[in-house]
Amino acid sequence: MAATTSRTLELLSLLQSHRHWSARDLVDRLGVSERTLRRDVERLRDLGYGIESMRGSAGGYRLEAGTGLPPLLLTDDEGVAIAVGLRSQATAGLRGAEHTTLSALAKIEQVLPPALRRRIDALASHATLGAGTAGGGTGQPAPEVDAELLGLLALACRDSERLRFKYTDAAGEASARSIEPYRLVPVARRWYLLAWDRDRDDWRTFRLDRMSEVFQTRVRFEPRAMGDVEARTRVERALRWRARSVRARAVIEMPAPELTEYLGWYGRDVVADGPTRCVWPLESDAVESLFLALMWLPRGIRYRVEAEPDVLAFLAEQGERFAEAAVAAGGPPVIDPAR
Repeated sequence: MAATTSRTLELLSLLQSHRHWSARDLVDRLGVSERTLRRDVERLRDLGYGIESMRGSAGGYRLEAGTGLPPLLLTDDEGVAIAVGLRSQATAGLRGAEHTTLSALAKIEQVLPPALRRRIDALASHATLGAGTAGGGTGQPAPEVDAELLGLLALACRDSERLRFKYTDAAGEASARSIEPYRLVPVARRWYLLAWDRDRDDWRTFRLDRMSEVFQTRVRFEPRAMGDVEARTRVERALRWRARSVRARAVIEMPAPELTEYLGWYGRDVVADGPTRCVWPLESDAVESLFLALMWLPRGIRYRVEAEPDVLAFLAEQGERFAEAAVAAGGPPVIDPAR
């Protein structure tokens, strides 16, 4: 019976993770016969799960969307992600849903194993949440961060445990670091660790996707006082003043609300400069990213760019290259930008 129940739950997990499964794939995954697979499908249907079966060469099974919400099977990382998300919404006060948010959170945390609950507690107490500005507006995809690494660092912050790891900086240079971790801070879709660097005797900010071979020393340290506001301020200051940072301002002949709506998330830093003009501050570690960001502006809208001479020279050079490429391909004549 235990084996049957375990196999049925594994089948449910597979059906919830993929829209459609062929019968052959499920048989291979579960290591059972087609007859046993059909019996397990019927058991799930008896429990209230709507499972559609399809015949033919493309036949198989898929989980239907029902009128109610049946029990869901979650991996450890999925359970942590949902609980952390619910906690942040409950803290922020999700309008009109405070009670349901807390109720859902209580149901999930009630059944979580102690190890996962500790990870969630650490993330909730040592991750400074909130939208950041540094490094945004470039259109670059956010690098992936290992959920296990995020949980490990959160626990080290909470427990005041020293860590050692290898770190690769923006120039590609690798170094070994020994640190005292304090806070995890998300800024512009990236995660950063604020820590005291023991070798440099100063605060340092580390991007999580550039960390590797993290080693838990099991050595505790006496933490310095550090609040969420100070942690975020230190991280954003470090990002603003890094050596490879490139900044510009686009002064755009367009009302700020209209541009913000047009750009969506990337227009979160737009500020009004009168009723019909606005300013879009841009910052990145590469001038090419600023050029790509400017290409998002609506066609037909006039704007000017304020930046260092080398940045302006790069933008002018790229504009000329595009115009020459269009003419060479039989496109329209070059437009005088002064007109």
